[in-house]
Amino acid sequence: MLEIEFSAEDVARTRFAISPLWEVVAGVRVLYGADEQGLHRRWAGQVRARIAAARLDLTPLTALVPVTAPSVPGFLCPPPSTSGPSLTVELAALRATPPERLRASAPEARAGVDALLADPGRGLGRLADLIAAFWELAMAPYWPRFQTHLEADIHYRARRFAEDGTRSLFADLEPQVAWASGTLKVDHRFLRGVRRLDGRGLLLVPSAFVWPRVFLTTDAAYQPTLRYPPRGIGALWEASPGSASEALSGVLGRSRAQLLAELTAPATTTELARRTGLTPGGVSQHLGALRAAGLVSAHRAGRVVLYARTRVSEELVTGAGR
Repeated sequence: MLEIEFSAEDVARTRFAISPLWEVVAGVRVLYGADEQGLHRRWAGQVRARIAAARLDLTPLTALVPVTAPSVPGFLCPPPSTSGPSLTVELAALRATPPERLRASAPEARAGVDALLADPGRGLGRLADLIAAFWELAMAPYWPRFQTHLEADIHYRARRFAEDGTRSLFADLEPQVAWASGTLKVDHRFLRGVRRLDGRGLLLVPSAFVWPRVFLTTDAAYQPTLRYPPRGIGALWEASPGSASEALSGVLGRSRAQLLAELTAPATTTELARRTGLTPGGVSQHLGALRAAGLVSAHRAGRVVLYARTRVSEELVTGAGR
């Protein structure tokens, strides 16, 4: 059991953030075996196929993220300094990692770190480029769905905190986490003892890929960070009804509403035509209009283009479904 002691200053400095870079790292762990319960099986199957088709070699990244290791190198995904940094901003910080931070990494990632230390500037640049390529194949088409879940959890906890204070903030965060008398108790597999935040506060980062675990960063170089699964994560990949709601059809037209309803996961024009009965040309025309309106995004994966709902359309389809 790890006990984290809070002062009044620590409570005042506690905040939330979302980290695209962390989701990449955690997602790679899931792809290579850190999903014993199969929560992300649907996502992993689609992504493995795209990575194979694109012939993307993830070895430099997987060497730094061993699935069986108790921790992830801190330099690879430092706690974000703002509440919602872009991947570009986080990769810029990764590229600027000083060599001494690399040398201080956990021994489980030593092989990957040694490869970077041979030429830190070039090695970190290549690693950042690899992460960006992985993001386009594996994360960008799904990011609106991830982001909606993560932000919903933050809004929920912020409201709990505003209404009932710190105890309420942590009350249902995760069975492994409990608040009592100014101390946060974390049932952690590898960390024990008592830690103080020393006025730095705690950064809370909801993450789609950590369930059923929590990840805790107590490295003195960073703000202490707790990464935890958001509420409702079990419903992340549940398919919504395949038919468009009457309300949404009345606004967008039945064909376009149907296409949005079908995009529970990224799909190609050909696949959407097969599922909806529309012609490929008709699907392409409708997708073009939806994309121009900011309701659909397009992502190249090898030789095909995948269409996905944007954050706006995720909320639109969900709201219309209610």
